[in-house]
Amino acid sequence: MEHTADDTVVLGAGALGAMYAHQISRAGLPVSFFAAGERAERLTRDGVIVNGTTYHIPVTDHALEQPPARVIVALKDQHLAPATEGFADVCGPDTTVLSVMNGIDSEYQLAAALGESITPDYSGRVLHCMVAGMDAVRDGNDVRFTQMGTVSFGRRRNDPARPDARVSDAAAFFAKAGIPAKTPEDMETAIWNKFMLNVGINQWSAVFGATYSLFHTDTHAQNLMRRAMREVLAIAQAKSIDLTEDDLEHWFSVVNTLSPDGKTSMAQDVEAGRPTEVHMFAGRVVEMGREVGVATPVNEVLLDAIQAVGAVHPHGYGH
Repeated sequence: MEHTADDTVVLGAGALGAMYAHQISRAGLPVSFFAAGERAERLTRDGVIVNGTTYHIPVTDHALEQPPARVIVALKDQHLAPATEGFADVCGPDTTVLSVMNGIDSEYQLAAALGESITPDYSGRVLHCMVAGMDAVRDGNDVRFTQMGTVSFGRRRNDPARPDARVSDAAAFFAKAGIPAKTPEDMETAIWNKFMLNVGINQWSAVFGATYSLFHTDTHAQNLMRRAMREVLAIAQAKSIDLTEDDLEHWFSVVNTLSPDGKTSMAQDVEAGRPTEVHMFAGRVVEMGREVGVATPVNEVLLDAIQAVGAVHPHGYGH
């Protein structure tokens, strides 16, 4: 396909990638998936189904003659390293990269793949980004959601008095696409805040095979979430990242807005017999806890428990 200077390329066609690609397409803006081989053939043939409607988003599988304005990276953690091998071929000098992936490390890996290094005064192609409050569920190429959530993005520190051209362009794009977005002053803290939530709800929901409804009503499940999240909170505070107990408690009101029948990405992975991101969640918490001297017994249990669940149900729950 022929690309224009204002194209958006989405890397990853899972729940988030499909949800955003469909929304950008519905807004009448140019968008394509970047994929190769059998995955590219399947996306071209079958498209993606979002809330019951099939969308045939164009697919490109080669370096682009006209680099896109932006790349949205919506991969699982275990798929990022292979994808970064050809990542520089997708991006031009003016391309802005936004990662909506879980975790706290993807921006640093993407910048490294572009030959850049994120420092406190970094102004390169990769913006810090995270999404919270969405409840997309994927079954094959069928994605359903009731809440799109809000994208938070920008530099590690967003200074309203010193506008950043890439941040301003991304804000205009999200507004045109109808994707809720904001630019918190402290993006590093925002990403850690979302990581804290995921460490709690993603992992316990995977152990229990549970929908969000369990965490809406069951105080035992909520307390288990808190215990896993408090280990992240302690590590963040040891690293001088400005997270508080109030930030932790705020997430319970957010979870209550999600569809009772919705499931976290990790619960969906376990149910489908796919590899999980447990090493990026519990594994990183345990690793960082050792580095800063914070005990992480809950996440040590989760690291083993989720892998044991995968061993007991290698093809997913119910198989």
